[in-house]
Amino acid sequence: MTIVRDVMTKDVKICAPHDTVTVAAKIMRDINCGSVPICEGKNIVGMITDRDIVLDCVAAGKNPDDVHCHDCMTQNIITCSPDADAHECARMMADHQIRRIPVVENGEIVGICAIGDLATMNVHVNEAGEALSHISEQLH
Repeated sequence: MTIVRDVMTKDVKICAPHDTVTVAAKIMRDINCGSVPICEGKNIVGMITDRDIVLDCVAAGKNPDDVHCHDCMTQNIITCSPDADAHECARMMADHQIRRIPVVENGEIVGICAIGDLATMNVHVNEAGEALSHISEQLH
């Protein structure tokens, strides 16, 4: 059995709630990703995506240097344990239509598991593909 700890990214870049969305966008650019966990210390309080920034800041005509991450972030984040089965993690992604799940242990972020992490494991290619197809479906 492959567990999330075996496939997750451990070196997670984070933002604080009061960081500007410019800070989050630069992290996304620098590490080539589309979302950043928002943490108070090591406790995750939200996630901000490139889409959040575009819709809530850029399209609204706001200055990204004046908008804070807490203004645009998604709260009530789905997380998983590093000891969770990777198959279950893929199912969670599909069920919640998300591409990345913060990995939390004892209340603190210890990693992030992305759909791409699951796809790198041969045993999970079908589940990762299925999760991605469900993620891409419109909610009814």
